[in-house]
Amino acid sequence: MKLRHYYVLLLQGFLLLPQLGFAEEPLGIDQAIELALNRSPLVEEKEAFVRKAEGLLAEANGSGGLRYSVDSFLALTNNVEGGFFEDGEESCSGSCTPRDDVFEFDEGFSVWGGLTFSIIKPLMTFGRLESYQEAAQHNILVKQQDVELQRDGIRLDVVRAYYGYLTAKDSRLLLEDTRRRLEAALELVTEWLEEGEGEVSLSDRYALESGLGLIDNFLAEASGLEQIAMAGLKLLTGIEAEVIELKDSRLNPVELPRQSLEEWIEIALQNRPEFRQVEAGLSARRALVEASRSESKPIVFAGVAGTFAYAPGRDKLDNPHVFDNFNHAALSPLLGMRWQWEQGAQPARVAQAQAELDALIHTASFARAGIPFQVQEQYVLVNSKFKSLQSMRSSARSARRWMIAAYTDFEAGLEQADKILTAMQVYVLAYAEYLKIVNDYNNHVSKLQSVSGVYQ
Repeated sequence: MKLRHYYVLLLQGFLLLPQLGFAEEPLGIDQAIELALNRSPLVEEKEAFVRKAEGLLAEANGSGGLRYSVDSFLALTNNVEGGFFEDGEESCSGSCTPRDDVFEFDEGFSVWGGLTFSIIKPLMTFGRLESYQEAAQHNILVKQQDVELQRDGIRLDVVRAYYGYLTAKDSRLLLEDTRRRLEAALELVTEWLEEGEGEVSLSDRYALESGLGLIDNFLAEASGLEQIAMAGLKLLTGIEAEVIELKDSRLNPVELPRQSLEEWIEIALQNRPEFRQVEAGLSARRALVEASRSESKPIVFAGVAGTFAYAPGRDKLDNPHVFDNFNHAALSPLLGMRWQWEQGAQPARVAQAQAELDALIHTASFARAGIPFQVQEQYVLVNSKFKSLQSMRSSARSARRWMIAAYTDFEAGLEQADKILTAMQVYVLAYAEYLKIVNDYNNHVSKLQSVSGVYQ
């Protein structure tokens, strides 16, 4: 009775999300999914990346606006009185030697303040700015599809948790029912042995006790898995309750989808977020390649620039041929061009961007071929599991009838105890396999909808 394999499968895929809430009515699968989507920090994380991408677009758009630059300082310098020539003369008629006391501080110190500013606007970037703006726009689409993919993953996790709990619960009920029958049979054998009635022996009692021990082992395991499954479902949905009451009291297969394989593939080609994501990614990469190429081109700009400095302890130098760094004021409109390139590094950056674009093109090619295969895979699994669950449902029903008949015959003294154990073993295995197949089938139906982009 190797039931452990079936129960371990029920735990796969549970996420633990630290959210709190309270259940007020029976929870259905759709409500559970909606709660998980509304409370998931993973979705909020992906939405934050969307906002970051929107910020990059705002940065790219703002790069075409006015650019302000302001530099100011406050320092100390030496006092200077008089003119430009020796002894402070403002004019001369002889040798006209300039004074050389620039580093002398005999006359004390003076405060020196200055301000330089510019306001410019790019006029022409030769495609650089436009390429970065286009790349940023398509990057937003890429990040938005990441949100949809994350939401789809959460849906799948909730489905696994929801049906996993029902599977564990039904497994426990199966084992409890089987245990009650074994316990009743053991009481009957014990009574017959004590009274010397019936054709039973100590080996019959030992066989039943052995069966009870095995059932108790599997029952403890099933109960533990049921509790873990409920904890996973509570944390996925953010509900704080000892036990969440579900609308589905027992595990049942969902309705078999009626679409053909060709229809599912067509739905996937229209709705899968990966297709939109790849197309947006290709457009963004092409724009980045163009932006990298345009880095070697100049930027033409216009604006206004000015500078101002004042040192009250120094006489102003009024000479149009000599610029006075300490006392001056200047303001002018300007038209300029900035041209900067790196002969070795710039072509390498273009090559890197082109390589990333080529890699994404290959990824897109694989997605166009791989996504129809994913749809086909899930379609085949859904239909094969549906046929299997129909067969195992019939098998489990027949095994239950066998078990009941064997138990009845045993009570009438017509069967041996080992026959009961054999019948119960087959029944438990058949019904446990049926529960496993139903759980797998429900999850594959959800996965088929996922790989087809039904939720998008």
